[in-house]
Amino acid sequence: MTHRLTAETAARFAEIALGHVRQEYPHKLDHVMDGPEDVAGPSALHPIFHGSFDWHSCVHGYWLLMRVRRLFPDLPVRERIEALFEDMLTPAKVAGELAYLDRAYSGGFERPYGWAWLLALHREAQRQDDPAWAHALAPLAAAFAQRFSAFLPKLTYPIRTGTHFNTAFALVLALDWADENDAGLAGLIRTRARDYYSGDRDCQAWEPSGDDFLSPALAEAMCMKGVLENQAFEIWFAGFLPRLDSGEPATLFEPARVSDRSDGKIAHLDGLNLSRAWCWRSLGRAGAAEAHLDASLPHVAGDYMGEHWLATFAMLALEEDALTPR
Repeated sequence: MTHRLTAETAARFAEIALGHVRQEYPHKLDHVMDGPEDVAGPSALHPIFHGSFDWHSCVHGYWLLMRVRRLFPDLPVRERIEALFEDMLTPAKVAGELAYLDRAYSGGFERPYGWAWLLALHREAQRQDDPAWAHALAPLAAAFAQRFSAFLPKLTYPIRTGTHFNTAFALVLALDWADENDAGLAGLIRTRARDYYSGDRDCQAWEPSGDDFLSPALAEAMCMKGVLENQAFEIWFAGFLPRLDSGEPATLFEPARVSDRSDGKIAHLDGLNLSRAWCWRSLGRAGAAEAHLDASLPHVAGDYMGEHWLATFAMLALEEDALTPR
C-alpha cells in the first residue's frame, strides 16, 4: 500500500492538533527561574504556544494547521483553524512571546529545534492567502533568525543526536525560511553545513538510540541535499551511504519497535519511523518509506505522549513537498 495525504487524513490531523494546541496541562516547560517571581504557568509565560505539552510541539501544531488550511481549503475544519489564528496569532500575543526571549538565561531556550519550527511556521504563514498571520509572526521569526546567525558561527561541532538538539534537521527547516527571507542566514547555513558534513564518509548508522525521533544519518543527508547542487549531492551521498543498494546499513531500513507508547521518550520512536519515512521519500527510497509508515502511521493518536506531536511528522512523511530540500 502506498500512503498519501488525503483530505480525510488531513482533517483527522487537524482535529488532533486543534485538540491540543490550547491544552495547557500537562506541560513540560523549558524555563530557567532567576527568582521566586519567575514561578508561573505556561500561559503566563507563553501567550500563544502554551499547549501541546511543550512549546516546540505547540509551534509545529500551528504549522500543521496552517498547512492543512492551505492544502485543503474546502475542509469544514478550516473555519475553526481560522478562528484559532484570529484569536491567538496577534501582534500583542507575539509581543508576549518575544518578551520571554529577553529574559535572563533564555539564550538556549528551544535551541535549535524550536527555533527552526518557528521559522517553518512563519514560512507557512507567508504562503497563506491572508497576510495578517505572517505579519504578526514576523518579529518572532526575525528574533530566532538572529539567534541562528549568532549561534552557528560558534557551534564548532554539529550535534548529531537523534533528538531536539540535532543540527542537521534544524538547518533543513531554517534554510527553507532563510532562502526567502534572509540571504545572509541562508549563506551561513550552507557554509556551516558544508563545514560540518562534507567530509563524512561511510556512515555506519548506529541507530536508533532509545529515544530518537530523528535519524542522525538521514537528517544529515536531507541537510546536504538542501545545500549542494544535484550532482555534488549525488557524489557526496554515494560516499556517505555507499551500500544503500545492498540494504546497508540495515538499521536504516528496519523500522524501530515501540515497546510502550505511554512512555514519552520511548514514544519518540514512532516519530523516528515517521521522520525516516519523510527522509526516505525525499531521497528516492519509496519502499523504505512505506515500511516505516506502516509501522507508526496507525499510532499518531491514542496516548497523549505521542498525540501531542506525531501528526506533524506524519504530515511531513505523507505530504511529499513538505519541507523537502530541492
